Amino acid sequence: MSATATRLLHNYVGGAWAPASAGDALDVTNPATGEVLARVPLSNAADLDAAVRAARAALPVWRDVSVIERARTLFGLRAGLERRKEDLARSVTTEMGKTIVDARAEVARTIEMVEAACAIPTTMQGRILEDVSRNVDCETVRQPVGVCAAIVPFNFPAMVPFWFLPFAIACGNTFILKPSEQVPLTQQIAFEIIEELGLPAGVVNLVNGGREIVEGMLDHEGIDAISFVGSAPVARLVYERAAKTGKRVQALGGAKNHMVIMPDAVMDKTVSGIIASAFGAAGQRCMAGSVVITVGKAHDRLLPDLVEATRALALGDGTEDGVDVGPVVSCEARDRIRDWIDRGVAAGATPAVDGREAGDGLAPGGAFVGPTILDGVTPDMDIAQEEVFGPVLAIVRAGSLDEAVEIINASRFGNGTSIFTENGAAVRRFRHDVQAGMIGVNIGVAAPVAFFPFTGWKDSFLGDLHAHGTDAVEFFTRKKTVTSRWFSDGQGHGSYFVES
Repeated sequence: MSATATRLLHNYVGGAWAPASAGDALDVTNPATGEVLARVPLSNAADLDAAVRAARAALPVWRDVSVIERARTLFGLRAGLERRKEDLARSVTTEMGKTIVDARAEVARTIEMVEAACAIPTTMQGRILEDVSRNVDCETVRQPVGVCAAIVPFNFPAMVPFWFLPFAIACGNTFILKPSEQVPLTQQIAFEIIEELGLPAGVVNLVNGGREIVEGMLDHEGIDAISFVGSAPVARLVYERAAKTGKRVQALGGAKNHMVIMPDAVMDKTVSGIIASAFGAAGQRCMAGSVVITVGKAHDRLLPDLVEATRALALGDGTEDGVDVGPVVSCEARDRIRDWIDRGVAAGATPAVDGREAGDGLAPGGAFVGPTILDGVTPDMDIAQEEVFGPVLAIVRAGSLDEAVEIINASRFGNGTSIFTENGAAVRRFRHDVQAGMIGVNIGVAAPVAFFPFTGWKDSFLGDLHAHGTDAVEFFTRKKTVTSRWFSDGQGHGSYFVES
């Protein structure tokens, strides 16, 4: 399928593409140009019901497929994604805005998720213990949860849906995906690949839409588990509302990630790490480093090189060669981010690099905000506490590592943090004391690979089991424990043998 200005996207339900029953639709636009790429339908409760019915009907069929065959299906999915990886990457860039280099890296991580899920014959294994009492054995097996659904954000149109989809179906569940209505095109390609796998109808479903579909998923009695990625306030709403209906829930919320720079940091490598973390994907990552805390003399060692490197970044259409920072996702996001910079300056911060007007000479309909560094930020400022979700980096000074850790731990978020130093003792203390789920050492974006869980803390995550890695298998399965004793000697007779 090729995107055109007049194309109205379809849902994928019960193994077939189907138009939404609702008539309302939204424009899907290219944030670099303002061009309308397609129209996404705002599906309604009837569309969601159809997907749930299809998923429930497919569940007994799919869970009875052997775990080896399910794994082989995922090998086929991996091959299909690999075959169309450039199509997927260009779709990500066109509808979301990140550079093509960044988009290709995202698609590579998407494929990595499927590769991790292919290990399901090993990772889904249970446990057994012989002779827990005389002639009594006990074993735990894992079985599917049921119909699982995911509500995903705009910033990773390819990867984040695959934090959930391959693991869910590998474990024998059926699945319903609601992509972000801002970036639905990439999953249209992914589902074209899924359609080629020959899955039983209803195993994997896609329902486009907005708030009505989200709320319907949270309340629907036919959905057993919900995975969500988005802002912290919505994550809390999802967690509380879905839990009230008895669903298993994992809700990944917002972040305010800090990077601590010690005086002994290797500054050229540190600058590169900060630049990639703060300004990659125009800062629209839940793992973006948005606050740098310089300890002691590190500030004066760091800032000149960091400012120079930031000013050298090229802003533009992410599909073009040589562009380092693409647009943000929409003009509304652009205006919101510019307002955050205004507020930071009004609070007393100094713009060491000011990107508010950096995109004014680019495409008239483009949603551009240039990389921005605000120096002289204090921990109590809103710009240091709230998630901006744009290419804005706040610089905060601290007198010691202990003070830096106190600043981090005072945040209500606890997604990720990094430290840049060559001091092993400082790293040991930092990783032990800091209240965040993912920690980088001389690494700006401490996002785990697919085989490890994505372990946010505090307001950055609500639930017990995290996305991907070993936690994914835990989340998408229920444990059943069987305690057994056999009285017969196996010859068909005996004082306790009963023949029916």
